Amino acid sequence: PLQEMAFNMWFSWNWEAVRLFTRLDIEIWNQSYQNPVYMLGLLPQERLEAALKDDSFLASMDRVYADFRRYLEANNTWFDQTHGEAKDRVVAYFSTEYGIDEGLPIYSGGLGILSGDHLKSASDLGIPLVAVGLLYRQGYFQQYLNADGWQQEFYPENDWYNMPVHLERDTQGNPIRIDVEMADRSVIAQIWRVQVGRVPLYLLDTNISENAPHDRVITAQLYGGDRDMRIRQEILLGIGGIRALTALGIEPAVCHMNEGHSAFLALERIRYFMEKYGLSYEEAREVVWASNVFTTHTPVPAGNERFHPDLVLHYLGKYVQKLGLSHNTFLGLGRENPKDSQEAFCMTVLALRLAAHCNGVSKLHGAVSRRMWKNIWPGLPEHEVPISAITNGIHVRSFLSHDMADLFERYLGPKFVEEPMATEVWQRIYDIPDAELWRTHERRRERLVAFARRRLSSRLERRGAPSSEVAFADEVLDPRALTIGFARRFATYKRATLLLQDPERLARLLTDPERPVQLLFAGKAHPADHPGKELIRQLIHFSRDERFRRSIVFLEDYDINVARYLVQGVDVWLNTPRRPLEASGTSGMKAAANGALNLSILDGWWDEGYSPEVGWAIGNGEEYDNVEEQDAIEGRALYDLLEKEVIPLFYNRGRDGLPRGWIAKMKASMSTLGPMFNAHRMVAEYTERFYLSAGASYKKLKADQFASAKSLAAWHKKLRKQWTGLSIRKVQVDTQTDLKVGANIEVSAQVVLGKLQPEDVSVELYYGQLDSEGKLTKAVGIAEMERVQTADDGVYIFIGKIPCTQSGRYGFAVRVLPKCQDLIHRYEPGLILWE
Repeated sequence: PLQEMAFNMWFSWNWEAVRLFTRLDIEIWNQSYQNPVYMLGLLPQERLEAALKDDSFLASMDRVYADFRRYLEANNTWFDQTHGEAKDRVVAYFSTEYGIDEGLPIYSGGLGILSGDHLKSASDLGIPLVAVGLLYRQGYFQQYLNADGWQQEFYPENDWYNMPVHLERDTQGNPIRIDVEMADRSVIAQIWRVQVGRVPLYLLDTNISENAPHDRVITAQLYGGDRDMRIRQEILLGIGGIRALTALGIEPAVCHMNEGHSAFLALERIRYFMEKYGLSYEEAREVVWASNVFTTHTPVPAGNERFHPDLVLHYLGKYVQKLGLSHNTFLGLGRENPKDSQEAFCMTVLALRLAAHCNGVSKLHGAVSRRMWKNIWPGLPEHEVPISAITNGIHVRSFLSHDMADLFERYLGPKFVEEPMATEVWQRIYDIPDAELWRTHERRRERLVAFARRRLSSRLERRGAPSSEVAFADEVLDPRALTIGFARRFATYKRATLLLQDPERLARLLTDPERPVQLLFAGKAHPADHPGKELIRQLIHFSRDERFRRSIVFLEDYDINVARYLVQGVDVWLNTPRRPLEASGTSGMKAAANGALNLSILDGWWDEGYSPEVGWAIGNGEEYDNVEEQDAIEGRALYDLLEKEVIPLFYNRGRDGLPRGWIAKMKASMSTLGPMFNAHRMVAEYTERFYLSAGASYKKLKADQFASAKSLAAWHKKLRKQWTGLSIRKVQVDTQTDLKVGANIEVSAQVVLGKLQPEDVSVELYYGQLDSEGKLTKAVGIAEMERVQTADDGVYIFIGKIPCTQSGRYGFAVRVLPKCQDLIHRYEPGLILWE
């Protein structure tokens, strides 16, 4: 049983399983980076034999193992009960990184943690999902700082034979392998499997002897190497990922591209359908487009991968021939303007063009993404650009402290584990006595301080610091002081040093003997991000100031383990991105689940999560053209909030020593944010809004030898060929001098359809109020016009009505869009006509 549980990442979000392994040997558990496979290999045989003779241990093992088997074999999951008829439509989830647990280091930060949480919640909910990624020999770097505070990188080798991964083999016991064409050669990859509860995660590995040395290193490092290395990794992930699933006998109904890195999978799916089922490119594309999901994760340019066209053609020029596309047509799939031969090839654009279901990761990010990518749909109003939003969430049990979890189980009951998105369950937070909640939170702060001291001491010893300096590490931080945490990737737009801009004012805050405050920082800069590294160096130098030595600490080598200590132990979670560059952010959600209060710019998830009852907002959501002015204004606002609201509330204690006002805010935060910003809600939303619809489209388009796909492709071909012949000839308005609210304005339009039929199009009135310059800035409504007669050959008259719902000046326009019952949405790039 121990071995079986060790090879399933289920243990990582089940406290009883973790406790079982720690009972064997807590030191070896920590030494093995909380990796039970490695731990069992390190454990002395006599210790294992002693445990197997211990009746108490055996009883615990039997109980945990029974829970494990019940979990895997359950047939009454959320998906079984709500959408069981779709159980046969497999969803394939692709991501370049997965942060499941610290013992499996194939992640760098937020994207990976989000991917890992997606798999865990998909497993808990019973979604028929498989996942695909790359197996990095060195993973992401470990961080250490030199004497000057400058970040250094170290890449340890991962030993896959001591990790919870299985090499996939065929019935003869041979490793299952796939090959991917890259330029003039084939790259071979083998497939490893990580079992994440009920969800299998398949990871591709090119480090095998049959490959040339420069191909063996494709899966060496996450986000390592130059542009040449990055495109090879992304070809392997997308094209190789689909081929790996095929080799394993899996034909997914839906493919979810988590960020643009895996967008080449859309091309491989098209090629697969063309080759296996004899479809044309256009027919195969209908199936693939309708059943692809794409999530964009950042508005920051560096996060939206772009490649020089020559590099793309070098590796994929021959591959494109299999699709029957010219090089220019193919490159146009990755360009906002397909006709611009100078434009780079963008993976985000490729994904947006080849997925019917696209989303940002918060409501604000959805709006930012629509503005950012609107040029792909020329002529379409920004608010109609088909990029929606599904706000990120966290897998609560993965980040909730054991102490808080025990409290939740006592007062929230077992439904907290089974239904973490149920609002009524989280309302039971109010049943927890204030004293009990506060004592639990204070224990976690004490553990955080102890952890930070150990971490700092270890860093100083490694650096060869004097013994007096090492000893001083035991004096930093105060386990009773207001503790503020800031931990994330050190990119300049996240502004890690915003709080440091007024040292004198900060010194007064941190060194107040009656109301002390302390700051804990952690985070890595990308190896090539020198401005980000400079922020870390500035922070280290700042912390060496005699005034701040005890109250500002930077925790080296930020990973899942460090993150857990921080989100479980701080009182306040600080977030200071430059709005609107933070797409979502999830660390504040983890802190909130553990009782910390958020103090943040209104960006990402906090823009929709904030209310005065649950935390604090820095500013009112303003956006600035001048970044220096923005930093000065928001820095002052941050200091004001700390001085006038945060610190006084924390230190306002009653006779019993409890900060009742603060605890009330903790409970409001936990009960309000908990059910909304969790990964179960997120994955359920992806399922009900995207996966089910995409899976149904796949089934329909594939039925009867792809009859619907073929007819839809033929219709699209006709539409594109004839669209330039469309025109809106004459528009007439039934004007009245005095219109009252509640009346209707009748509009008629003569539309030239040429060889198209009225059933092929939707003629619409796009109407709304005019601004001071007489411009129709955003539609109040859209009304489809009705065909009333045919004027002559190819000319039709349509009539529609505009309701006057409120007073003011109204404007309108007539437009024509494609119309077909089989369309998921009618927004086709280039197919819109305005009068």
